[in-house]
Amino acid sequence: MTHRALTGRPLARAAWFALGAVAGHAADARYGDPRRGHPVAAFGSAATRLERRLWRDDRAAGAGYTALCVGAVAAGALALDRTVGRRPLGRAALAAAATWTVLGGTSLTREARTVGRALKDGDLRAARERLPHLCGRDPSALDEQQIARAVVESVAENTADAVVNALTWGALAGTPGLLAFRAVNTLDAMVGHRSPRHLRFGWASARLDDLAGWPGARLTALLTVAAAPQPRTAWRVWRRDGSAHPSPNAGQAESAFAGAVGVRLGGTLRYGERVEHRPVLGAELRPVTVDDIERACALSRRVGALALGTTVAGHVLLRALLGKRGRA
Repeated sequence: MTHRALTGRPLARAAWFALGAVAGHAADARYGDPRRGHPVAAFGSAATRLERRLWRDDRAAGAGYTALCVGAVAAGALALDRTVGRRPLGRAALAAAATWTVLGGTSLTREARTVGRALKDGDLRAARERLPHLCGRDPSALDEQQIARAVVESVAENTADAVVNALTWGALAGTPGLLAFRAVNTLDAMVGHRSPRHLRFGWASARLDDLAGWPGARLTALLTVAAAPQPRTAWRVWRRDGSAHPSPNAGQAESAFAGAVGVRLGGTLRYGERVEHRPVLGAELRPVTVDDIERACALSRRVGALALGTTVAGHVLLRALLGKRGRA
């Protein structure tokens, strides 16, 4: 059997992608996000410039903008995958680079722990100044307990967005899936919120992010239950409260984390001048404390490791099944 035939098989190609994904995950665990020249930041800058040119106060313009941004990333990733990925080492290197680019688990927990240290030191001002690095809430009037709750909720939601969702799309579509999902999620963070400027223009980005995040959000909840110190509580709170959240996806991770950490999440939130009254998740559980930030971070890391193993195995299995169908 020739080397070309061996490396061209779907199973072999999947194995090299899996090797690269593991390496990329390890790079994120060791180094976190690059401080300069991050590809996601470069994409965000380009998308911002394009938005200034294409913005109109209507959904059609926003849909075109979303399709152009995500389509460009997906097409570029597919071209790279077909060119660089022809050779095993090239495929592994491309997968490693893409995985490191899209994952944000280490930076997430670093930021959360930074806020947690400030709270433990009694420096409420520093904690308020740092909180916007994690979420878009107005920290000016938040007390220690409210900041701790915001951090735990952000760790839960971003474990899905910054880790599990990306790996899920890597399992489904390889390197193009990894990068396309990150483009979708970045656009949602940029224009998907309900500000006056983006209420219509950002509608398509927000809906596409909801759609893309659906499978990974449920997988996040399942893996959170598996990683929880008390899986029964995590399962009960998730199944009861996961759909109470106004977001079709965020509530899945947050409710599972609430049960896993053993705390009550949700309630009233303030985003600048906008106030949201969300359902309480895990109403029978105790309020969040500062120490729960570290518990949530440790849980997030365990969920990320489980997600890597699950999605890598899923990618290899999926490609093996597709290969069998192709030969049938």
